[in-house]
Amino acid sequence: MGKLTAFRDQPRRTVPSSEPLVRLSHWNEFHQQVPEQHLRTQGARCMDCGVPFCQSDTGCPIDNLIPEWNELVWEGRWREAIDRLHRTNNFPEFTGRVCPAPCEGACVLGITEAPVTIKNIENAIVDRAFAEGWIVANPPRSRSGHSVAIVGSGPAGLAAADQLNRAGHTVTVYEREDRIGGLLMYGIPNMKLDKEAVVERRVGLLRDEGVRFVTGVEVGVDVDVEQLRRQHDALLLACGATVPRDLEVPGRDLDGIHFAMEFLTANTRSLLDSGLEDGRYLSAKERRVLVIGGGDTGTDCIATSLRHECASVVNFELLERPPGERAADNPWPQWPRVFRVDYGHEEATARDGSDPRRYAVLTKRFLGDGDGRVRGVETVDVRWEQGDGRAALHEVEGSERLWETDMVLLALGFLGPEETLPSALGLDRDRRGNVAASADDCATSLPGVFAAGDCRRGQSLVVWAIHEGRVAAAAIERYLAQQATTQGAVVPASA
Repeated sequence: MGKLTAFRDQPRRTVPSSEPLVRLSHWNEFHQQVPEQHLRTQGARCMDCGVPFCQSDTGCPIDNLIPEWNELVWEGRWREAIDRLHRTNNFPEFTGRVCPAPCEGACVLGITEAPVTIKNIENAIVDRAFAEGWIVANPPRSRSGHSVAIVGSGPAGLAAADQLNRAGHTVTVYEREDRIGGLLMYGIPNMKLDKEAVVERRVGLLRDEGVRFVTGVEVGVDVDVEQLRRQHDALLLACGATVPRDLEVPGRDLDGIHFAMEFLTANTRSLLDSGLEDGRYLSAKERRVLVIGGGDTGTDCIATSLRHECASVVNFELLERPPGERAADNPWPQWPRVFRVDYGHEEATARDGSDPRRYAVLTKRFLGDGDGRVRGVETVDVRWEQGDGRAALHEVEGSERLWETDMVLLALGFLGPEETLPSALGLDRDRRGNVAASADDCATSLPGVFAAGDCRRGQSLVVWAIHEGRVAAAAIERYLAQQATTQGAVVPASA
């Protein structure tokens, strides 16, 4: 552990972000640098728990060795800290920026005090390692003769590619977008995760280590998936859960109503291509923006709209406002369902004087302006009542209200993967429509075909996607070894 009494003597201090009104003027990351002593002191607060729940199944899905690298940071042994961190996490620069940190929710110190700033320390370790030149390309010394195709270049696909490439297998990643990264590239705004300095830096390392990337190719459309199977010894689907949940209410077909990812993806692509000069994005400038749905995606829509200089922004959430502290039915070490202020909420409050969120609001219908464009939305307040083990929604009589808006962004989550690949392969599906595959080995109903990430488990976190990619890679390695044993020799798929 770190300093014996630090968890009592030192308060939790997170790494500060730049001032809200300042960061609204640009698209750069809002994370700030802090003195090394700040990070060492925060690492010292880790108290050497008998059972470190932070790295258990209620905390970090990839079992990060958190107490170990906290101690190493406290001792100033940064070079050893990045080695420890990379043992379990392929991409700590991603999770250190965008993960909601379930590890902190499960921190034992969090029972009585504020938890350790695990996420900040993780990010500081990897940023220091890149700055010092400790992270460099390390290609495998030899190749196995096996080849693996991966469909999708999000965190699950990249983690699997990294693991399999290290093992000496030849890996080709297919991505239908023009850039590698999937959700990391186009699903998360640049101010939260820098594309060129962070995402493309890691992709470049993977490329230098021998991973082959093919962009602008949609498997199942541009390339026959059965042909892909014949060309490779194993196939991994890591294509995400990209079918958005819609809001089927009257007026949904009006212009000006968009899915959140349509809005966020176009903005990031235009930003990277031209600094938004090409105008090929959905502009919220001077619009009265309404974001329906909370979570990270809703927050990202708020923050992006503010940077477009929208006239106003309101965010509807169907659930009631969470409590300030854990409720009785939400004990440690469960993820704390408490009220939080994320970066977009902070920015809206700084600019407009109030938090943009409105809780327990149900959308009833959209209203048009007579020319086919949305001009308003009709809502009703709701209350939630417990009954028979689950909460029931009831509309509040007399609470109907009309909100003026000319841009609506639907951030309601995702239903599952698109039909193209699972249908083409004839794969079994689970009751939610995801590709059916065991969490233990990611094996689908078709031999040699595996599925990982959101297309298997449903919409989830980046850290869970990395975990799934690592599990799938280990399972593919076992499969390839079994195939080699059965065949009596390792034979390249192209032979």
